Amino acid sequence: MKTIRVIILSTLLVFIYACQNQEADDPNWSGGAAHTEFGMVIHGGAGSIHKGRYTPEQEEAYNAKLKEALLTGYAILKDGGSSVDAVEKTIRVLENSPLFNAGKGAVLTNAETAELDAAIMSGADLNAGTCAGIKHVKNPISLARMIMDSSKHVMLIGEGAEKFARDEELEIVDNSYFITDKRLEEIRKIKAKERKKNERQTAELIQESDHKFGTVGCVALDKNGNLAAGTSTGGLSNKKWGRVGDVPIIGAGTYANNKTCALSATGQGEYFIRNVVTHDISALMEYKDMTLTQAADNVIMEKLVEQHGAGGVIGIDHRGNIIMSFNTQGMFRGFIKADGELFTAMYK
Repeated sequence: MKTIRVIILSTLLVFIYACQNQEADDPNWSGGAAHTEFGMVIHGGAGSIHKGRYTPEQEEAYNAKLKEALLTGYAILKDGGSSVDAVEKTIRVLENSPLFNAGKGAVLTNAETAELDAAIMSGADLNAGTCAGIKHVKNPISLARMIMDSSKHVMLIGEGAEKFARDEELEIVDNSYFITDKRLEEIRKIKAKERKKNERQTAELIQESDHKFGTVGCVALDKNGNLAAGTSTGGLSNKKWGRVGDVPIIGAGTYANNKTCALSATGQGEYFIRNVVTHDISALMEYKDMTLTQAADNVIMEKLVEQHGAGGVIGIDHRGNIIMSFNTQGMFRGFIKADGELFTAMYK
């Protein structure tokens, strides 16, 4: 009898040891044990973000807002809150700031209106919610969250999405709320140039000279090991015909999967859609055993560069490893780790 107990105990110890080693060594481990590490990464867009473009006061303002957003999400994660809650609340901070191309201060369409897109995704169950062509919901990221949690759909657009928002009692504003003097001046300069050149030449001129992709995004890992990703944007300046970019397309601009990572992208949306960028990064990790860094650099620094696609991506994997990969002059970005270490930056 004693021998049997020893055998059972030995077997149990071997099993426990094997599980611990799997969690430590398997890059695809997504077991249910509580994680001691958590963290968050954010971006505020990539593009022609370089020294000399911004005054010291503007640099200070951008970094201060990035820190405020990070600390908002960190407080939720530190208290044991969910990564989805942290992502939503963090992005709301950025949407409410006129500094970025999301929510208030978003770029304007050719008709001089704001049309907003957003997405959020839970890595635990692959549930997601997205919205596009939004003109009156103050925080599109919260509409995306409501679509994920309270509807059977993934994406709602335009008037239907806004009716759903009203039914769910989300805050509704006049479209003028989103419009700033800076964005009005910007769109009118672009349209003036467009009258002198054809549309393609104007788009190339804007991209080459002073363009930045001000989309905002957030990815997070919570104490329970669950990942989440969210992204919000005003889209492309001077867009027409109801153009929608990569942000609300799951797997293009936004993706989260507990087996691999959570990702949020910013850049030329058409390239991110064609290359299904965020899902591609996750798939490289899952199927080719690449690290998060290897996968992100393969897609952002190689595949997109070969196609002349500009932009970047932030990510966090199920271990808390962080990436901020971009092929442009700069990207507004930052992270915060479990121990409170906080970092923000603008330039390459």
